[in-house]
Amino acid sequence: MTGKFITIEGSEGVGKSSNIAFINDYLAKAGKNILLTREPGGTELGERLREILLDAKNKSISDDTELLLMFAARAQHLDEVIKPALAKGTWVICDRFTDATYAYQGGGRGLPNERIAQLESWVQGDLQPDYTFLLDMPVDAGLERAGKRSEPDRFEQEKMGFFNRVRETYLARAKQYNKRFRVIDAAPALDVVQKQIASELESILEGINISGSQF
Repeated sequence: MTGKFITIEGSEGVGKSSNIAFINDYLAKAGKNILLTREPGGTELGERLREILLDAKNKSISDDTELLLMFAARAQHLDEVIKPALAKGTWVICDRFTDATYAYQGGGRGLPNERIAQLESWVQGDLQPDYTFLLDMPVDAGLERAGKRSEPDRFEQEKMGFFNRVRETYLARAKQYNKRFRVIDAAPALDVVQKQIASELESILEGINISGSQF
């Protein structure tokens, strides 16, 4: 039996790290074997590409180069980490995946969705996340949170309009792919946010048990 592939999406400052830890603990207590990973990254090569992509000094990276580097890291990630883990029955929890590419390189940078879709098909085939948690909150509040934690990386230095387009694209995808997306209001206190997440996880686990699948 293959494992489940869960992705966590959201713009800056929505609390992905804290809530990924919560999801990991919740599913581990439910008896699932978990692998935590992230994009870009997840492999030795992917982490090197992540450093290049996030380095604020690399201002000359073109939009097309950025897109290709994202999918280069993803191809390695899928072959080396994600696919083998799923084949073993492990539940993979990934901090961002291809929805982020549509949001950041498509919505934010303005690259054509058709170009992204071609790379998605080439790199992923028909593999898609089983469930995607979108942590959503107003852009200004998220950026204020993010600004308190560290020096801004290359993406975090973008202007408000960029992040508004990112959020709009995420929400549009959540509406388009509503069967796999779980939209979580990330603006309230952390315990309130995690109650929403726990409710969705409980629903997912109940649905799997009813279907008779065992992982």
